[in-house]
Amino acid sequence: MKIVTLKEIMEILGKIDPIKEIEEGFVEFSKGNVVVPPVGEMLFKDPPGDVHIKYGYIKNDLFYVIKIASGFYENINLGLPSYSGLMLLFAQKTGELLCILLDEGHLTNIRTAAAGAVAAKYLAPKKVKRIGIFGTGVQARLQLEYLQSIIKCEDVIVWGRNEKKLALYKEEMETFGFNVETTLNTEDVTSTCNFIVTCTPSTIPLINLDQVMKGTHITAVGSDTPEKQELDAKILQKADRVVVDSISQVLSRGESFHAMEDGLITKDDLIELGNMIQEEKLQRTSDDEITVADLTGVAVQDLQIAKAVWGKIN
Repeated sequence: MKIVTLKEIMEILGKIDPIKEIEEGFVEFSKGNVVVPPVGEMLFKDPPGDVHIKYGYIKNDLFYVIKIASGFYENINLGLPSYSGLMLLFAQKTGELLCILLDEGHLTNIRTAAAGAVAAKYLAPKKVKRIGIFGTGVQARLQLEYLQSIIKCEDVIVWGRNEKKLALYKEEMETFGFNVETTLNTEDVTSTCNFIVTCTPSTIPLINLDQVMKGTHITAVGSDTPEKQELDAKILQKADRVVVDSISQVLSRGESFHAMEDGLITKDDLIELGNMIQEEKLQRTSDDEITVADLTGVAVQDLQIAKAVWGKIN
């Protein structure tokens, strides 16, 4: 059994293609080849935080994974990271623990950003005028970084609640070649962008229906518990297509969960990401469509990223 530190993981990540690995995982999931039990989670109020336990395996594969990831959003006030966690990789045939990946939540962030890139590959308008980002944390940075290989657009506007965090975000992301504007006003984003990513722990909608322009794509990645919500549920009702990473999982969390709870959409209105990848007719068909990708995070992503890292160790 091997223990791999975050430093070692960071070095290995430069040798793999997370977007490719995650895309293949979504396809296997939608083919019905992946076993993913319901998410285990603990939710905390004082201070606010959540812990997710996700686990699963691909049938007839060599491995299974158990992942623990936490988010405590006031940690920044203590000088601590908001995210932490680890992944355990086991041999599927024997149950032997092969590897402990002490990633401190980083692999969860990477696989989430890679999923955003996969969604963009099939749902982004052909001509992205401007990229809008909601949030200033680690995921807001990684989403934009991973979009670079998918979308050829350097004009970015980022929304946040804290001017200091916005300034730090702008400074860091401009080193990647982006031209970044910051704002405290959500309409500055929605009125100028036809590609938007929301990556906050918000429990109230940040974008209202009347703000969404024709032809806009929104990737929502923040709503991974029943309490979180970044989009007005009516946006999903109006959207030409709503794509989710797991139909079974969004029955209890995510933007789709809220829209279904409100009676605005049904399960039959949802397209699973792995199916969309395989069927061109399910992908964006025109630049006039409004599309939403609701990504709640599925264990097959954790399995795929863990396997990829393990493959470079052995």
